[in-house]
Amino acid sequence: MFVFGHLLAATADILGSLLYLLEIVIIIRVIMSWANADPYNGFVKLICAIVDPLLAPFRRLVPPWRLGGLDLSPFFLLLGIEFIRKFLIPTLYDLAARLR
Repeated sequence: MFVFGHLLAATADILGSLLYLLEIVIIIRVIMSWANADPYNGFVKLICAIVDPLLAPFRRLVPPWRLGGLDLSPFFLLLGIEFIRKFLIPTLYDLAARLR
């Protein structure tokens, strides 16, 4: 069982790192939307391809405000990621510690 415990701890480490990188990519996407980045740029296409499918469900639930076009979907996506980081990762670590 100790092998499974180490596997869970490693999974929690990798998941935490991936979620942190995803938060950075979301913030880059928000900054790009403010700066009106060139949509034909390869880097911009890559960032949009990563983030836009994740934002789509939130955009359906919370459409942009009519006044000023403020899009709150990145904020709610970041809240969801933060919830995963605060709940799921410590749970995986605790479970891994009990299996060792």
